[in-house]
Amino acid sequence: MGRGRKHFFDDLAALPWPVGLAVGVLGYLAIAHGIPWLFARSGGAFATTFGAATHPFMPLAWMFLGLCLIAAGVSFFGARRARRLLDTRRGLDSLAALGWREFERLVGEAYRRRGYTVEETGLGGADGGIDLVLRRDGKRTLVQCKQWRREKVPVNVVREMYGLLAHHGADAVRIAALGGFTADAARFADGKPIELIDGAMLLGLIREVQPAGSAPSETARNFDRGTAGPRAPQCPKCSAVMVRRTNRRTGEGFWGCPAFPACRGAC
Repeated sequence: MGRGRKHFFDDLAALPWPVGLAVGVLGYLAIAHGIPWLFARSGGAFATTFGAATHPFMPLAWMFLGLCLIAAGVSFFGARRARRLLDTRRGLDSLAALGWREFERLVGEAYRRRGYTVEETGLGGADGGIDLVLRRDGKRTLVQCKQWRREKVPVNVVREMYGLLAHHGADAVRIAALGGFTADAARFADGKPIELIDGAMLLGLIREVQPAGSAPSETARNFDRGTAGPRAPQCPKCSAVMVRRTNRRTGEGFWGCPAFPACRGAC
C-alpha cells in the first residue's frame, strides 16, 4: 500500500531542520509585518486596522511559525534517528530486523553520507515503487528498497523499475534487496543503467560510511547467513577488505573490491 499524497508539512519535515526554521521565521515576519505594512500604506480603514500592534493576521502568523517549528523538530529528530540507525548496524541480521520504512531510511542515510541529496518520494511503500530519489553531480537516480531476506527479487520487479527510469527521465536505477536477485533479474539488468545491490553489498556500503568509532568487531566482519559466514578476504590488488557483489549475468555472488571501478580486484 502506498503512503499517500504529501502535504506542506510533510515536504517541510523532509528538508533539513534549519530550512524549516528559516521558513517559519521568514513566514512569520511576512505575515505579521510585511502584509500589514502593505495594507497600512493603502490608507483609510486598512491603515487603522493594520497599523495597530495586534491585527487580524497575527494569529495566522503565530500558527504558521508554530507549524514550521514542529516540522523542523520532526526533521531534526528524524535525522538523528537515521544517523543512529545506520551507526548501530553490525550485520545482515540487524538489517533484516528493521521494518520496511526503517530499512528505507537506512538506505537513504547511507547515500546521504556519500554526498547525495536524498528525497523520500512517498511514491513507494511496503510493496515497492520508487522509495528514494538520489541527486548528485546533476544526475538523478531512482531507488527501490526491498527488505526480502529469504526471497530473491524477480526479473519483473527490475523490469518495472526500468520502465520507471524511462517514464521519469532519470539517469539510473538502483534496487537494494537483502535477499539478492534471481539470475533472470541479473541478466536483464546487464548493460543497462541498473545497479542491483544485495545484502552483502549494502552492508559494505554501510560500513564504509560508519564513523571510525563504530567499526564492527571481528565477529561482525563476517557476513552472517543466520550464523557467521566466511570472513571477507583482502583485495589482491590494493589489500582493501572486499565486499560481496552479484554477477549480473548469473546472479551468483563474488568478492569484489569496494574501490571499484578505481580498483577491479575480484575473487
